[in-house]
Amino acid sequence: MNPKQYIYRHWSIVIILFLLPVMLYAILHILPTHDDWAGTTKPDFAPFFVKEHFFFYGYHWRPFDTWIGYIAGRNPQVLYPLFNHILVVAGHVLCSLTVYKLLAVLGFSRTAQNITTLFFFIAPATMATTTAVDSQNQVYALTIDIVAFLAYIKLKKGKYVLWPLLVFLAALFKENGLMWALICPILAFGFDFINKKTLKKDLIAGVMLMMLYALAIVIQPKDMNIHPEYVPSVLKVITSAVKFLFTSFITVDYIWLLHAPSRNLWMAALTLMLALPFFYVIFVRNVRIVREKKIVCTLIALCIAAAPHVLTVYSMMHTYAGLVMIAIITAHSITVCQQDIKLVTTAFVLFVIAAIIIDVHLIDASIKSGLVGKKMAVEAVQKTDQPADRVYVVIIEDAYPKLSSFCVIPSEAFGWGYATQYETNYRWPKAIQDTTITRAAHAMSEARKICHDKLRHKAADCTWIVDHQNIYVVTK
Repeated sequence: MNPKQYIYRHWSIVIILFLLPVMLYAILHILPTHDDWAGTTKPDFAPFFVKEHFFFYGYHWRPFDTWIGYIAGRNPQVLYPLFNHILVVAGHVLCSLTVYKLLAVLGFSRTAQNITTLFFFIAPATMATTTAVDSQNQVYALTIDIVAFLAYIKLKKGKYVLWPLLVFLAALFKENGLMWALICPILAFGFDFINKKTLKKDLIAGVMLMMLYALAIVIQPKDMNIHPEYVPSVLKVITSAVKFLFTSFITVDYIWLLHAPSRNLWMAALTLMLALPFFYVIFVRNVRIVREKKIVCTLIALCIAAAPHVLTVYSMMHTYAGLVMIAIITAHSITVCQQDIKLVTTAFVLFVIAAIIIDVHLIDASIKSGLVGKKMAVEAVQKTDQPADRVYVVIIEDAYPKLSSFCVIPSEAFGWGYATQYETNYRWPKAIQDTTITRAAHAMSEARKICHDKLRHKAADCTWIVDHQNIYVVTK
């Protein structure tokens, strides 16, 4: 196949490879915020052979996260977050290529493969994942799960060895990867790769694999500490389900729509109007396809993929886990619409314009959030007279609105003080504790009282008060 034929047949891959350096260059400017300063992909200086690098700890079993943190810790000023961003963007490209292969194996038209793969790659629904510093676990878990599904439907021998191993490997990147123990047979049944008898047998095998994973966690040495945010409630589940449906299917700039300080309803409406024709052509005009077995099974798979996030804690990052199912529905709809391909193409071009506008805005907002945290960290370091090993941070509760990882509250961008460790190349502070107090008329005097108490009882060498973006240093 000559280059011209290759470009014609696989134009989505060509565009993705062309966009790769552009996306990487833009994302490299995003600095760590919020959980990036507290998670296990941040620079880690512990010896490599420690429990946290291999086994279940806290409420996670993600050894690859800790290995990334260990590597970043070898030279944090150079590798963090550079190394993390490279892994995320490379993983997203790899995942997009596996989506392309998946759509081909499922028998969709070449046009459907190309449009849907590019849709997956640039969709604003993926941006909370691809712009995050610590989201490689999400990207590689999905990539490995897709490979597991391809092995499940392609292999005759060794299927029941490779499929469980790959699903288990995906779960070691992120726990939701385990859901493909059920998704693989359900999708395979929907597309007639297996019969009903095999479906029942393999669903039992999938449940057993989940039980094996649960057993592995139970018997490991661990320090179980479930964060309150992960405890489900009826209202939280309903709210998360609604958020998942909107962020997965409705393309609109949610910063302009929902983030009060950034609100611009005209621009939000523009992005929605540009994206709506594609939504209409794919999901509304062909709504009849939901009665087909393959789509019913895909929707069930979507619910299973979303379940771990909807039942615990949901953010825009978690849309990524279910987007491959949305890609399958999109590809099937385009294949059904083959006679109206010009209409589909026109609608998709409008979607691409909307996606570019939104993606650029989301990346810019993420960069600005990171710069706020850096500014605060630099200010704290400069205002502190001398290095302090133990710092206590008092945060005056901020009512400032936030949106996912794009628009972060200043105190969270500051990482509750942990951003300062990076600015000093992790020389100091060695230990940071924090507390948050309610914002009120007397909040500043209350904060100073807490600081003086900590200093008087020698519980800290230095204290910082965080009031929105302002840092106040209280020393002896």
